[in-house]
Amino acid sequence: MTRLLAERSCERLVLELVRRLDLGDPSTVCDLFTPDGIWEWPYDGRRIEGREALRAYFGSRPVDRLSRRMCTNILVTVDSPDTAAATTYFATYRVDGYADGALIPPRLPANIGHYEDTFRKIDGVWLMATRTLVLPFGGPTERLDDPSRS
Repeated sequence: MTRLLAERSCERLVLELVRRLDLGDPSTVCDLFTPDGIWEWPYDGRRIEGREALRAYFGSRPVDRLSRRMCTNILVTVDSPDTAAATTYFATYRVDGYADGALIPPRLPANIGHYEDTFRKIDGVWLMATRTLVLPFGGPTERLDDPSRS
């Protein structure tokens, strides 16, 4: 039962993080990480370390960005009573230049890949320790008011 609760707690962290990025306040994503938490994108060398750096990074997201992340195949492995790891597949649909309430035609995902996460239990609470984005398929974020778009 302890293992199942740990798996579910970590899975919920993955889902809550996505909800905050897409539907909530992106700057609060940092609260789901350990104080020394890391988010990294090896394909372009980005690495954000620590809660305050994560808050600043995700808080600087464009205010007119519309995104939806579809996550699946969340596989959590509990390594010890206080550590776990997970792999999650994702597809991100994302545009900039969005106006509230507008319905935009469907488009292809901007990114498809998977996350490799590690978790630590601190004072009885599971938190994300690291998130590494593995991105085999990716492209720029489309700008809706870009005259060159079709």
